[in-house]
Amino acid sequence: MTFRMVICVIACLMAWPCLADMLELAGRWYQAPTDWVYQGQTDLAAAGFKPVTQVALTGGHFWQQADFEINTPGRHVLDLKNTSTIGYFRHIIVNTQRQPVADLRGGIRNYSEINPFFLRHGREIDLPVGHYRLLTELKSPFFLAMPQPYLSTLATYRQAIKPGNTLTLLCLGMFLGLMLYYATLAIVRRRLSEAMYSLFILGNLLFNGTSLLVFPDLFGMHWIYLVSFPILFSNCAYILFVMALLKIRCDIYPRLYMTGLVLLSLLGGLIVLALIMPHWSLENARYGVGLFLTYGLVAGIVRMREGSVTARLYLCAIGAFFVLGIITISANSSGFDTLTIEHMGLFSVSVEVMLLALVLSYQFAQLHREKEYALERMAHSNSIARTDALTGLPNRMALEQALETLPPHGSLTFIDMDGLKYYNDRFGHERGDGLLRSFARHLSERLGDRAQAHRLGGDEFAITCEQGDVPWVETMLIQAVEDMRASGFESAGASSGTAYVHEASGQEKLKHLADSRMYANKRLRKRSRHDDQVNQL
Repeated sequence: MTFRMVICVIACLMAWPCLADMLELAGRWYQAPTDWVYQGQTDLAAAGFKPVTQVALTGGHFWQQADFEINTPGRHVLDLKNTSTIGYFRHIIVNTQRQPVADLRGGIRNYSEINPFFLRHGREIDLPVGHYRLLTELKSPFFLAMPQPYLSTLATYRQAIKPGNTLTLLCLGMFLGLMLYYATLAIVRRRLSEAMYSLFILGNLLFNGTSLLVFPDLFGMHWIYLVSFPILFSNCAYILFVMALLKIRCDIYPRLYMTGLVLLSLLGGLIVLALIMPHWSLENARYGVGLFLTYGLVAGIVRMREGSVTARLYLCAIGAFFVLGIITISANSSGFDTLTIEHMGLFSVSVEVMLLALVLSYQFAQLHREKEYALERMAHSNSIARTDALTGLPNRMALEQALETLPPHGSLTFIDMDGLKYYNDRFGHERGDGLLRSFARHLSERLGDRAQAHRLGGDEFAITCEQGDVPWVETMLIQAVEDMRASGFESAGASSGTAYVHEASGQEKLKHLADSRMYANKRLRKRSRHDDQVNQL
């Protein structure tokens, strides 16, 4: 009751200026034979028709007879409220002399009449003061709700239809944009959830665009079954969308998965039944909506209880649609003239579509975050794999990759430290590790961005220099050794050998050449130290 009161207040505010000038033309309804043709009768009771309380939602041929008074002469508009899903209608107005003063026709299936009011079945007529009788004919394969004729002044009608028309164009524009966006995402990302969501929106776009006269008025599309059949297929798309969105797979959720397949089979059966009995197609679409809503609620609750944030957000979307659907059904019985059940249903679906778009956006953002986290972990693992744990320098693997991009004029320098065994044997391995870290730090500081130091393992290091400035590299190496000695490692030293990239035909030969020159330098330094010791003696 609270929801009904809320929608009543909203609708009353939207229609407030026109309520006093609108006259509901209530009368007696009759069901006529399908092939019966009007021949100037003014009293339908004498025609032998079957009286009915309302038109059948599964369609048929119906007439209504109603008498009314016009107390204020002028231009009036005759329209049908509650629903705009009407295949064909005809309004015949006769005066007290039983002479016809108007014969107005239209409907979704009417190709000859042009609607004078955009997205409306309204027909304009000039009526002087007097007593009149209205004979309304309705012929349609189905109805979404009970049509009811009403009369309004022209000025009031023009103002009253603006909110509904605005709502129609805004919501259908949103449908079109979201459908194209998620269809593109589905093609690019090859994901079932986006594909089925775009098909679900397409079904609602065709349904609302036809029932609210957008397609008939703008594009001349008068096939009334666009009201029912697209919804039948979009119901199937929605089931698949829920299964993809909530990750309902056979191996994890066998019952929900099988239930979804059973519902898809039932919905397929409803499509076949609609093909055989087209006048039941809209009713079958209603049943399908009930099925996918029930499945969506159950699946959402199951997944939410397992802690799924996507399921929690999805339940908010489908819950809002469920509540607004109840409000729409309740509002229909209140009889708001310019807001039909199609308008209220369009608003309900629009809210759900927007909320589901937010759910998909959240899921997309979550996937993006997971991808970024995985890339960060991969980069971290790659960094660890390419970094020496003791010194923090790039390791042998990193050197191999650096050599692949080293230009022909670049250089490779191999270094073998002196003194590591001395410090390990005399002061322990912790002191030896300190030696390696000290050398790595001072060498990196000296080289800066012009060259890169690497630790190959043990007391072996390497330097790559893209500019191939070997004299500068050797100077920086000497200064790094001096810095290391000044920091407490007086017995440390380093032997080096350098080779240019253009000197070797491959990486292995380049490394072999640099290594050979390094050992030659090491032997030379040993001989030099030996000669110094002999001279001192």
